[in-house]
Amino acid sequence: MKTRPLKIDLHVHTYYSEDATTTLKELVHYARKNGLDGVAVTDHNTLRGAQKLAKKSQLIIIPGLEVSTRRGHILALNITTLIPPKLSLVETIQKIHNAGGVAVFAHPAAVLKTAWGQTKTFSSYFDAVEVINSAAFPFGLSTYLSHRLAQKMKLPETAGSDAHHAQEIGTASTLINAESNIDDVVEAIRKGATTPFGKPIAWAERVQRAAFYLTRYERKHYSLKFSI
Repeated sequence: MKTRPLKIDLHVHTYYSEDATTTLKELVHYARKNGLDGVAVTDHNTLRGAQKLAKKSQLIIIPGLEVSTRRGHILALNITTLIPPKLSLVETIQKIHNAGGVAVFAHPAAVLKTAWGQTKTFSSYFDAVEVINSAAFPFGLSTYLSHRLAQKMKLPETAGSDAHHAQEIGTASTLINAESNIDDVVEAIRKGATTPFGKPIAWAERVQRAAFYLTRYERKHYSLKFSI
């Protein structure tokens, strides 16, 4: 019988996202090292990492995507089909629900000005709000504004590291009162049986991110220049 809430990082990227470096082996290692019961693998535009991990790991692996809409990002949790990017918020959420998934408003503070006036409309579509995102900057302000938005929308609150490099995994996570299976976890998120907690990623990790993005940009620019 379950005696404690599950500790799950609900926003993790692997190297199947072009802006991340974490291998599947590293993900499992750091998840266990940081006492996680599971992770939601939310790569951009691909489910390959989540699908491979689900076959190998004893962790709870929630398959998902981070979907770019025309007005912010949405975490699509517990889906097995791709959700197209660049749709409206409502269209994207409808597709997530049609696929049997949960729609979580990811790091909403960045688009809070556009969302704030329409919270009543959005609250009837979203399932939860990510109020703690370890990569958000400034972290304290982002957390405060996201929490306020979740309260205004009267929606459950979640947390995730938004890890793009292995050592960031578990910096934030969500305590979920559920049994150790995906269906129960997903239903608990919908019901709000969640407690978000966490901290920002370290400055050294932010520097590592910036260096990685700069290197990636230069590599793309170089390839484009000599392919013309």
